Amino acid sequence: MHAPDRLLATYRVRCDAIDAEARAQAIALEQSVELPLAAVRDARVREQVVGRVQAIRRCAEHEHEHEHEVDIALAVETVGNEAGQLMNMLFGNSSLHEEVTLVDVELPVSLAAAFGGPRFGIDGLRALTGVRDRALSCTALKPQGLPPDALADLARAFAESGIDVIKDDHGLADQPFAPFADRVRACQRAIDDANARQGRNALYAPSVTGDLDAMRRQIALARELGVRVVLVAPMIAGVSNVAHLARESGVALLAHPALAGAARIAPPLLIGKLFRLLGADATIFPNAGGRFGYSQAQCLAIAAAARAPWHAMRSTLPVPAGGMSVERVREILGRFGKDTMLLIGGSLLEAHDALRARCRAFVEAVAEGSITERAQHAS
Repeated sequence: MHAPDRLLATYRVRCDAIDAEARAQAIALEQSVELPLAAVRDARVREQVVGRVQAIRRCAEHEHEHEHEVDIALAVETVGNEAGQLMNMLFGNSSLHEEVTLVDVELPVSLAAAFGGPRFGIDGLRALTGVRDRALSCTALKPQGLPPDALADLARAFAESGIDVIKDDHGLADQPFAPFADRVRACQRAIDDANARQGRNALYAPSVTGDLDAMRRQIALARELGVRVVLVAPMIAGVSNVAHLARESGVALLAHPALAGAARIAPPLLIGKLFRLLGADATIFPNAGGRFGYSQAQCLAIAAAARAPWHAMRSTLPVPAGGMSVERVREILGRFGKDTMLLIGGSLLEAHDALRARCRAFVEAVAEGSITERAQHAS
């Protein structure tokens, strides 16, 4: 167990075994005082602030014999309970070294409590949708370029077909073809109408973008119109801004992974664990077998990081996505279980005139797959 005044960061480093100790010490200094140890004259800084190498391990699971995992204890006081500074202390300068990857972090209770994690989490999203005993279904309004009334027609069709969460495509912002205010007003009204007729609680998640002031204005307007969840991309919006919105907005946050692949931070840590720490109530990730190259092991690790007990934080709902199809629903649920939200977009929209039938098939597959998953789990 590491000291309560330290967080423990784990890095994967490509280097010869003879150089591993020196590389570990270099990262410890780079991620703390950014000075040679000989230049640090203050006794308190040397004792309490300088990073400490805790362990060095050869990565047995990799064929490349020159990969090592390094555990480094970093002083909590350098973080200042601020999300951007946490990222800076974990991987700021060391991210500039191509042979270094940040793979995990363990936080003391005090630092985890300072961030707080999700404000709604899986249970909160289930309460908002009224869905208790199955996985949730989700789709996206796309393509960008459509006007608000066309997006609202799509939203209505999705809601009337029984889909639980209808989100903006992450490329939708405050563009001239579909201004945020007009788009949200039209889409939320369409979903409200569908909910009123069917007695359901389908949610609309508009994409909030821009600087912090702009996102706050967008969320305030969205809340006035009845929105209860928004889509945000932490790596584009800024981790500090997202953590702030989680604390103050009063809406659930659905995190999008755009730009996360540029970070050289292991996806289970970034998309599963750190997005959860920032306050993401649900986290989208590219599932294996779709448009992206994540492995099944990576995807399962992301879901585990999002849901596993971690201090007193609520669990985040994992959202496998990225080229998924209706035909794969049972397989995906068999892998991730019912505490999951399945996001399918293009596989529905390519049905064109048969869109509603395709959406109903998606909804039915989620319900049936959840029943099968529960039966298998019980046996």
